[in-house]
Amino acid sequence: MAGRRRSPGLSRRSLIRAVGGTLVAVPWLAACGSAPDPNTVRIQYQQFGSGTVMRDHLLRVVQQLSSQRPDITIELVPLVAAEADYFTKNELMMSSPNVTPDLVYEDTFILKSDVAAGYLRPIDELVRGWPVWEELTAPSQQAVTYTDGKVYAVPTHTDTRALWYHTGVFEAAGIEQPWQPGSWEDLLAAARQIKERVPDVVPLNIFSGEPQGEKASMQGFEMLLYGTQTTLFDEASQKWVVGGQGFVDALQLIQTVYTEGLAPSLGDALNPNIGDTIYNSWLPEGQLGINLDGSWISQNWGAGAAGEWPEWWPTLQLATMPTQTGAPNPWAPGEVDFVTLAGGWSWAFPALSTKTDLAWEVLQQMMTTENALSMALADNQVTIRADVRAEPDYQGYSPTIDFFTDLGESAIYRPAVAAYPEVSARIQAAMGQVMTGGTPPEEAAAEYDAAVTDLVGPDQVVEASA
Repeated sequence: MAGRRRSPGLSRRSLIRAVGGTLVAVPWLAACGSAPDPNTVRIQYQQFGSGTVMRDHLLRVVQQLSSQRPDITIELVPLVAAEADYFTKNELMMSSPNVTPDLVYEDTFILKSDVAAGYLRPIDELVRGWPVWEELTAPSQQAVTYTDGKVYAVPTHTDTRALWYHTGVFEAAGIEQPWQPGSWEDLLAAARQIKERVPDVVPLNIFSGEPQGEKASMQGFEMLLYGTQTTLFDEASQKWVVGGQGFVDALQLIQTVYTEGLAPSLGDALNPNIGDTIYNSWLPEGQLGINLDGSWISQNWGAGAAGEWPEWWPTLQLATMPTQTGAPNPWAPGEVDFVTLAGGWSWAFPALSTKTDLAWEVLQQMMTTENALSMALADNQVTIRADVRAEPDYQGYSPTIDFFTDLGESAIYRPAVAAYPEVSARIQAAMGQVMTGGTPPEEAAAEYDAAVTDLVGPDQVVEASA
C-alpha cells in the first residue's frame, strides 16, 4: 500500500481524554511517549472538518459509562484530515503498539485492505450471539467479513448517493421543476443552461481528482461508470475489468464538465476541503446548482450545526443519478434506470491493541438501540439495523430519509476485495489527468488499465465485453 498515500505528518491530530464524562486536554506528544494505560480505551475516528457529530456522540457514551464503569478512562483521538490522509494516519497509528487505538473508525472500503495488511483482528467470538449483530442486514455483515470468512468489524450504518439541486438556481435558470434528468445529456443540458443564464453560479459539482480521495472515486467516477455497460470488477471471475468503453465515457464526461466551465475551478476542485465550502457557503448562498453527493450532507445544516440553515429543505431537492442513456442499469439490483452507490463505516479492533475486551465493553454501549438511533438522527445516517428502523423517531426523521432509504434497495457496492483502495487511487489519478483537458480520456483509461494490470497482475484482469 506504500506509494498510494502521502506522508501524513502529525500536525492535525488532537487528543481528548474523557474521565467520568469530564474532558481533559492531553498533550499529544506526551501521550504518545507514555506506555498504554491498561484501563484506558483509545477511540480513533475521522473528524470531518469542523464537524463535531462523532465527538458529541462519543461524549454521550462516555457520560453513560461514567457511572457504570468509573474505572475506565476513554481517550478520544479525532483525526482532522482529508479522507486519503485519514486512512494513512490510521495505519500509521495502528502500526505501533505504543500509540495504537483500541477502537478505530474504518470506512468499509478500506477495511479489507487493512485486514490484509495485518492491522486488524477478527472478532467472531465477540459478535457471535450478540443481539445487535442479529439486527444488522446481511449485506452490512458481509461488508465486514473478510475472504477468510471471519468478521473484522461492526458496521454502523450505510449511505446512498444522488443529485442535490438548488431550486432557486433552477428557477433563475428557467429549468422546469421538479427536475429528473433521464440521461447524462440531460444532466449536461441543465448545467449548460445554468452556466448561460446564471453565470455567477457553479453549475455542477462532481468530486474529482486525487485530493478528493474516495469521494472522487465513489461519489464521482463510479456513479458514472456504473451507469454504463462497463463495470469495475467482474464478480463471476473475481477479476478487474480493463478496456471498457464505459470507463472512457465516464472520463469524457468528467473532462467535459471541467473544460466547458460547468464545474468548480480547478483550484477549488483540487482543494481537499472543498466539501466545507460547498456545504457552508455555496449551497446555502445559492452559488451551486447541482451537487452529486451523499445522503448525509444535510447534517451540516441542522439545528445547532455550525452551518445551521433551516431553509435547506425545500430549497434543495433531490433527483436520482441517471444511467448514461437512460437505459436500465445492468449492475443494480432490480429494474431501475438510475445509479446509486452504497457504502458505510464500521468500528474495528486493531491487532496490536491489548485491550480488546475493554474496548468491546465500550463498543456495546456505543451500539445500543438508543445510541445508534441518536447517531443516525444527528448524522443523517441510513440505518442498517432492524431495531433502529422500527423506532418511530427514525421513521421520517428527515425529509430526505425515505428517498435515500428507498435507493438502498437498488444500491451498488464497491468491490469487497483488498486491492480496491489501490485501484481507487488509480481512478483518482485518471480523473486528474483529464480534468484540465490535456490528456484524452482514451489515453488516461489506457494508463489506468496498465497501472491496474501491474498492480494486481495480468492474471487478475479481464477485458470488458463489447
